[in-house]
Amino acid sequence: MPTIKDVARKAGVSVGTVSRVLSKNETVKEPLKKRVLAAMQELDYKPNLAARALRTNSIEVIGLVVPDITNPFFSQLAKNIEMEAAKRGHSVMLANSHDDPQAEKTQISVLLDRSVCGVIVVATSDGGEAHKADVPIVSLDRRFGTYPLVATDHFNGSQKIADHLVGLGHRRIAYIAGPQSMEVARQRRDGFVARIEALSTPDDPISLTIHEGQFDYDSGEEIGRAILKDAPAGTCPTAIAAASDQQAIGVLRCARDLKLAVPQDLSVTGFDDITLASLVVPRLTTLRQPIERLATSAVERIFAGDQASDEAIAGEVVVRESTARRETVRAR
Repeated sequence: MPTIKDVARKAGVSVGTVSRVLSKNETVKEPLKKRVLAAMQELDYKPNLAARALRTNSIEVIGLVVPDITNPFFSQLAKNIEMEAAKRGHSVMLANSHDDPQAEKTQISVLLDRSVCGVIVVATSDGGEAHKADVPIVSLDRRFGTYPLVATDHFNGSQKIADHLVGLGHRRIAYIAGPQSMEVARQRRDGFVARIEALSTPDDPISLTIHEGQFDYDSGEEIGRAILKDAPAGTCPTAIAAASDQQAIGVLRCARDLKLAVPQDLSVTGFDDITLASLVVPRLTTLRQPIERLATSAVERIFAGDQASDEAIAGEVVVRESTARRETVRAR
């Protein structure tokens, strides 16, 4: 296999120049850079990442740990992180913690042992132990230990969903929260509840019931059925807000089974805007998380070594066919 010396000889430059091109050193003049890259392509030269890691104590790889890669939101997030890393000439090494804190700890240690240049962690739950690392560790979406967090403004996002439903005239609302052991679930719940309480007045009261579950489809379907089935006349909610799109899609499924039309009988909202939200029938009104900006910020922090503070990025409500004005909802 061709070596770095072969590339230098072919390009008519020093080994040091080739090394600087490989490390993307901006001091290399453009003509020299083009000669080196042309020589690498002609020789089909592939950098020896293992040897480079020994020299620099890192490789051009970012570690990423997610709780469940089958969750559509995390898979979309991983895709965007990979794209952002690629823009900087880096790859992503993905690890799945399976919602297991011990597995998460092990995966992070394994990534650090492989000399990655940084690790992005979407935590399984609140907490997490600090790791001895010479590279940045960034929390994304869910807080990991005391490491800085890049996330959507979940509190404000839920307030926007509350404003949307109340603005449509809904006054009997049910909210399906995520597990309250997680900061992200608490923020979404607290934002929604706080906004409903602020909008409810003695002259125009809003009835709100809270139900706690997991962030998955089955939880949304099970809780939705418990809310909707056999509810006394005049007490059934006209709208259900879910803390995740997966929960909301579960509600859509149980509404169909109970012969309830959405949005004619019931308005439903989610949170995340996973790809499936725009594919289900009716298409789901939801809070879109700014995945591209989340990924960009997390990757930038890895390269900048920025560990100073948290960052909350605003999401936006995407209105689709699963919500309608209260006047159009059939009495139940």
